[in-house]
Amino acid sequence: MINNGFYEELLESWYTAQDHPIALLRAENAVRIPWILSELSKRASTGAFLLDIGCGAGFLTNAAQKAGYRVSGIDLSESSLSVARQFDATQKVEYIQASAYSLPFANETFDAVAATDILEHVEKPHLLIAEASRVLKKGGTFFFHTFNRNFLSYLIIIKGVEWFVKNTPKNMHVYSLFIKPSELKNLCAQYNLHTSLMVGLRPQLSFPFFKMLITRKVPPSFSFRFSKTLVTGYCGIAEKGAFPV
Repeated sequence: MINNGFYEELLESWYTAQDHPIALLRAENAVRIPWILSELSKRASTGAFLLDIGCGAGFLTNAAQKAGYRVSGIDLSESSLSVARQFDATQKVEYIQASAYSLPFANETFDAVAATDILEHVEKPHLLIAEASRVLKKGGTFFFHTFNRNFLSYLIIIKGVEWFVKNTPKNMHVYSLFIKPSELKNLCAQYNLHTSLMVGLRPQLSFPFFKMLITRKVPPSFSFRFSKTLVTGYCGIAEKGAFPV
């Protein structure tokens, strides 16, 4: 069973820990958030309404609010939401404790919805995607990130992190919850979300990467890059169609 309970215990370690896999998430977001904001700027005007499902401690939500968007974030972890509020420089993000399976918003509320680092943490991703589509306006944008399901992703994302990063929680990721790109594309299509882009996201094989293998700590300079291959982690964009499928 997936272990999501450790998020409640992170507190400010969301932003500070280097001896925990949360540091890898920060490194991913250092690349992914500017990409999301750039792609969103092509599709929506400043002031557009963004929802982050599974917002955690507010990496995307706080950055998007500072960039001029109206932002809501939902998460089951009240501890994480408390940290997100603390780090919200604008004090304007709406943070709500809620389930991704039952979003507390009316139909077609948002111009964009993001689900990054959550699809592989839920047992029923189709319910999350259904809700994301429901609250998304026609023509709105759905951003996602998750992990492919194959032996290499199991070896790197599950076993590699356990071996080479201290304090990795047990069952932080569960292989059966990983999603192949074709499966996710089909899931999105079932709920009127039409995938227009998928791009890989993987670690930079540079000095900080190899330093992590030795020290079992994630150096502050550890980084990720986009890739043509979707074999491990991947991001994507889907647009909501004008009519139900």
